[in-house]
Amino acid sequence: MQKRERSTGRGILYRLYANRLQRELEQMTLPHHVAMIIDGNRRWAKQLGYETAAHGHRAGAAKMREFLEWCDDLGIQVVTLYLLSADNLGNRSDTELSDLVEIIADLADELSRYRDWRVQHVGSRDGLPEPLVAALEAAEARTAGRTGLHVNLAVGYGGRREITDAMRSIVASHHAEGRSLEDLAESLTPDLIGEHLYTGGQPDPDLVIRTSGEQRLSDFMLWQAAHSEFYFVEALGPDLRRVDFLRAVRDFSSRHRRFGG
Repeated sequence: MQKRERSTGRGILYRLYANRLQRELEQMTLPHHVAMIIDGNRRWAKQLGYETAAHGHRAGAAKMREFLEWCDDLGIQVVTLYLLSADNLGNRSDTELSDLVEIIADLADELSRYRDWRVQHVGSRDGLPEPLVAALEAAEARTAGRTGLHVNLAVGYGGRREITDAMRSIVASHHAEGRSLEDLAESLTPDLIGEHLYTGGQPDPDLVIRTSGEQRLSDFMLWQAAHSEFYFVEALGPDLRRVDFLRAVRDFSSRHRRFGG
């Protein structure tokens, strides 16, 4: 009985603290675009004694739905979730990859039916199983006219490949217009490259969050994150709490962004 009372007391204090943090943020400059590298799902499943990583990936996907709610409730306009890298397509077992494909497809479908969110796939379709491609395309089509939170699902994504694909797109466009290499060299600018990225037309992420304590980009948004602020959370992906997120945003709001200075 005492243990239950202590747990209830901690829960009340936690909610009060989280609500206080959110009220503080109402007076601060918030990020427009937040990118999330969810990491630690497999370690989470292993620590809890599960036989497969699928349990961790499912828990991580459920947490990402919750994370999007936190962002939406705070007024953030764009969120990018790094769910499956291009490298993962070759370095995960067939069983784990099959589970991941099903989990991501289910998540895309679920998000496309929730609130007024717009879902967009960012990444290459090459190498993705057809059912996953179909689920991502259906989610995009279902939400195309929405004006709420813009949710980018980075699936089959690689930062280097994105930049390469952007350059190929630019070269192909110039070739189709019959323009010379000299014209291409003169017109090539960072803004032009940005327009041809998977996220073309969107603002770059102001804040990049990564869970599990790892401090690396893992080929994620290499171009877009050139001036982003980074925040690393020790919690494994499924254990991420609302207060962790609010602290990350508070930390961002307190920084003086120098954009390369």
